[in-house]
Parts: sequence; C-alpha cells; structure tokens
Amino acid sequence: MLSLANAKLNLGLFLTEKREDGYHNLETVFYPVKLYDVVELIDANETNCIIKGINIPGNAADNICLKAFVQLQKDFNLPNQQIVLLKNIPVGAGLGGGSADAAFLIKLVNEKFKLNLPVEKMQDYARNLGADCAFFIENKPVYAFAKGDEFEDVTLDLSTYSIVLVKPNVHVSTAEAYQNVKVKQPKVSLKELINLPLNEWKGKIENDFETSVFAKFPQIDEIKTKLYAAGATFALMSGSGSSVFAIFEKPVLLADLEKENQVFYNL
Repeated sequence: MLSLANAKLNLGLFLTEKREDGYHNLETVFYPVKLYDVVELIDANETNCIIKGINIPGNAADNICLKAFVQLQKDFNLPNQQIVLLKNIPVGAGLGGGSADAAFLIKLVNEKFKLNLPVEKMQDYARNLGADCAFFIENKPVYAFAKGDEFEDVTLDLSTYSIVLVKPNVHVSTAEAYQNVKVKQPKVSLKELINLPLNEWKGKIENDFETSVFAKFPQIDEIKTKLYAAGATFALMSGSGSSVFAIFEKPVLLADLEKENQVFYNL
C-alpha cells in the first residue's frame, strides 16, 4: 500500500517570539502544492526503512517515517513493515518534505490496519515528530500559529494561478536559519494579510527568514529578484529556504533560471 506525500509552501512567515522550550512562536499560512514523494508500506519480517530517489543526509534508521511507524507500532502492536520512501521533494528547501512523509505514513498506517484514528489523534502523533508535521494530516490551506502546529481554516484558492518553484543548489539548515533570525511582532497579523488581493501581498506578506538567509546565500535573493522581473505577482522564500516560489497570472517558462537551478512548474 502506498501514498503520495505532497510538499507545502509558506505563504508568509512571521517569527513573533522565542519560547522557553527553545521553539519559536510564529505565524504562517501553509498551502499544499503538487510536488510529491511516494511512501509505501510492505509486510516484512523486520521493520526498516529504504530510501530511494534524492539522497537524504544521515542514516535511514533515523528517518522520520520510521520514527512515525515505530510509535504507532508500540501503541497498537502492529506487525513489522518495510517502509519504502521514494524521495522527490528537494531536501533543505523549506517545503516540509520530511514532515509530509511522516504525516502521510501515519495516515497510511491508519488506513492499512484499520485503526480508525480520528484526525485529532493523528495530528497528536504528528506533533511529536515536527512542528509542521500535523498540517499534512488534513492537508488543506490553513493559518498556522504557536509552533506552527495549531491551525485555523483560511479561504484561499490559488488554482487559477501558475505557481512556480525554484530550488537552487543550496541546502539551508533549519537550525542554522533559526539561530540567525530576529523575532518581532508584526504590525498586522498574517491572518488578516492573507485575505488581501494577491496583487497587494508584495511588501506586506514577508518571510522573516529571508534577511539572514539572503545575507549568507545571495543567490537565493537573486532568484527572487529574477522571478519578479519575469512578471511574478508575488514571490517569497518558502520556510527557512532555500527554495523560492512565485505566483504568476499566466504560465511562464524560466529558461534562464533553469540553467543553474531546479525549476518546478504548475504547482
């Protein structure tokens, strides 16, 4: 049994304060996009994880999907499974690929073994694995706050636009990005800003990681500049980087950016 685990974009990201537990409170809007990993469960003699496709740094035994399965296996006495992960979502790109894989693994286990877990319970399991992991359980546009694991519905549909994603050959460490960021309270909440017309987002909806990440990786800033020059209505770095997305009124081809970067169209 397998499932397609999609990526997400951060339509804005405000880091509002440092928490006593070491995390940050934030505001963001998560938006699912059509870029997928494949997660598969196969009956096996022992539980393990095999990773194919894009290389993921570290040991497969430490993979977040395996961690997700093991906690469910303990609670529900599940039989051993081999987890096969076909990795296509770029790593270190601010797209939530690892969190998506784990969340869809939880949903896959729930379906395969007929656990009948409610959404809230699956979200609780996901929250144990990562701040944005719980988003992928329902996998719909939401305003996220607290650590990024509390949600409110938003009415947002970008399906009539052309969304393009540019991933440079740069890996931005989330931990490093957080070390250099400056927190501040926004003048207007992202919850309000996201309701503005798209052509008013520029200059109002921002990503607080951009200042520090652009200082270290100016090529990411250059990508954003080129996307606006190509006619984007709105462009922003997603998450802690390194990918930059752009929303266009009509489909485009960005041959110049394709020379040194991965470019994904029609997301």
